[in-house]
Order: sequence, then C-alpha cells, then structure tokens
Amino acid sequence: MTEEIAIATRDLTKRFDKHLAVNHVNLEIKSGEVYGLIGPNGAGKTTLIKMLACMEEPTIGEIYLYGDRFVNNDSNLRLKRYLGYLPDDFPVYGELRVWDYLEYFARLYHLKNPKRDLRIFEVLEMVHLTGKKDSRIATLSRGMKQRLSLARTIIHEPLLLLLDEPVSGLDPIARQQFRDIIKILALAGMTILISSHVLSDLAELCSSVGIMELGCLVESTSLERLYTQYAHRHIVISTLGEIQELEEYLKQSPWVEGWEVIKNSKSVRVIFTGNEVDSAQLMRDLITAGISISNFYSKQEDLESIFLKLGHRQVS
Repeated sequence: MTEEIAIATRDLTKRFDKHLAVNHVNLEIKSGEVYGLIGPNGAGKTTLIKMLACMEEPTIGEIYLYGDRFVNNDSNLRLKRYLGYLPDDFPVYGELRVWDYLEYFARLYHLKNPKRDLRIFEVLEMVHLTGKKDSRIATLSRGMKQRLSLARTIIHEPLLLLLDEPVSGLDPIARQQFRDIIKILALAGMTILISSHVLSDLAELCSSVGIMELGCLVESTSLERLYTQYAHRHIVISTLGEIQELEEYLKQSPWVEGWEVIKNSKSVRVIFTGNEVDSAQLMRDLITAGISISNFYSKQEDLESIFLKLGHRQVS
C-alpha cells in the first residue's frame, strides 16, 4: 500500500532581491510523520515553513498538500483548514484571558457551540492549562504562553502542523512539557513539521529529518537511516594493564577505524565502525585475550554530531 504524502514541494524557491533564501527544494513528508528541519541560522528553514503555510509566495516552484496543488488564493480555503502554523514570534495578547483568546480563534475558524466550548476544553486539557482558563495571558509564564499558542494552533483540528522553533527560550522543564504534547498529537495521527536548534528534542520526537544549508535541502531521510549512514560508534576502553598492550590488540580489530589515548589515563577513545553486537564481541575478545578491562563504554554519535559533520562536508 502506498503511503500518502502530506507535503510535497517541487523546485520550491524563494528569492529576496539578490538573496536566494530557498533554493530549488524538493521535499516529501509522509502523512502521520514527525519531520524535523535543522540547519544554522540563515539556512532558509523559516522561509520554507512560511511558504508551506502560505505566508510567503514562492518565487518559483510548487507546493502540494495531500496531493492537491496549494497556492495563495481563495481557491485553497479547504486546504488551508488542514494547516496549523505556529511561528516563533506569534503574539498572545496579554490583556485577554486564556478562554477568551482561544474562543476568539475558534470563532475565526467558524466553530459554533456546543462544539466550540467542547473543543476549547479539549485543547486546554491537552496543553495542561485548564486551571488557567480564567487567567490573563500576561500573568502566564513563557512556557505556558507557548503551550497556549500551540492550543490556538490546533483549535480547528488541523491535519498538518507547522512549528517554527517552538521551544526557543524555554527552560528544560517547559521543553519537556512541550515535547510530551507533540508526542500526543503525533500518536493521534497528525503530520508535524518542526524546526529547532535543540537537536536532542528532534532526535526524541522525529521519524525523519531534513538538513538545510544555504537555502538547499542537503539531506532528507529517516532518522534511522541517517544514523546508519553517518553515525560512528565511539567506545571508551580503560585498562588496568599497559595501554600499549590494549593498543596492539585494537590494531587487529576489523571494526576499529582509529583511536586516541585519553590524556593522563589508561583509557582510549575508539572510533568503531561496527554495531552493538560487534561492540559486545570486541569486549569479549579483549577479556579472552587477557587484557584487564576496567571500563568499556559504547555510545553512538548523536544528531548534533552528525549535523556538524554534514555541515562541515557541505562547506568544505
């Protein structure tokens, strides 16, 4: 069975005078996927998301939502109802109360009672703000305001959620709360595109990622495939014996690409090309060879390391 494509772009390009912000991007995001967009400042992430949200007109190129051509005119009203867009600087109108704020946006989407009140209660419960429904927005913490903005974004039950740096400036607890809500939305089947500089969050949330550099989409693949293709496994090995004995054995291992001795220690940091099973076999082989191992710690490179590696490759 062919998986439905929620977002597809064809040669999507945006130029501002002489600056090429987005350069012939061909992107596909499957329905129900959580897709992370990463890249340095100025890479074109926000401009790309704005074009997908119909907030910027492409210079050239095409956008398709669930197979239908998406353009910025009144013929797309049905498609626009699919969208929920949360920019990184959306105002929250501090003088309003939480309930009134959500009711205002619910009315803009033509939600009528009793469905409107029911939906407001649902989103307040989802973002853990039910107890704040009568509070003025100005009294809320930054994390609460961001969760309220997300509630506003999903008030009309969109199929597709576009989030641009949604955890920017949040403390670790507020970030965790926001991640938990995103996971609930993903489990409910919503397609989510999220950009963030907090790569550990994306690694926890996303099934696929796209990496942007200088307006180009230089990589777009599943997170699993990205790790398989680019992530090295690093192993720290410590010995009670002579470090030279350990190094001599490492030279014989087919999975060891190289290593460095950790300063002022009897430990080495190994660049390892094998998988977890191979790592376990290396530990067994070292012990069988009579090398006194006091520590053996294996860790795969994280998303941030892969991003830095790919970014360096593109600049070189």
